[in-house]
Amino acid sequence: MQTSETEIISRVRGFVQENFLYMQPDFVLADEDRLLEKGVVDSMGVAEMISLIESEFGVRASEDEISEANFGSLRAIARYVADKQSALVS
Repeated sequence: MQTSETEIISRVRGFVQENFLYMQPDFVLADEDRLLEKGVVDSMGVAEMISLIESEFGVRASEDEISEANFGSLRAIARYVADKQSALVS
């Protein structure tokens, strides 16, 4: 099932706020903010987000797809998930 990028961003943002930013309620995370650079997640956090993406959206990330380009920001994650889902459908 295809999920909109807006919905993906919303769900991933909720996960990030609940799991990584719960001690910083005033932290504003923009869709394009670099998650590692801003200190939002570390490498373990990226692994947790990949697990979320696999369970929530049915998308499996291969090792070579785990990159800053695909997982560096909420927008990048949404684009990656939407592209993977549309590839599964076609």
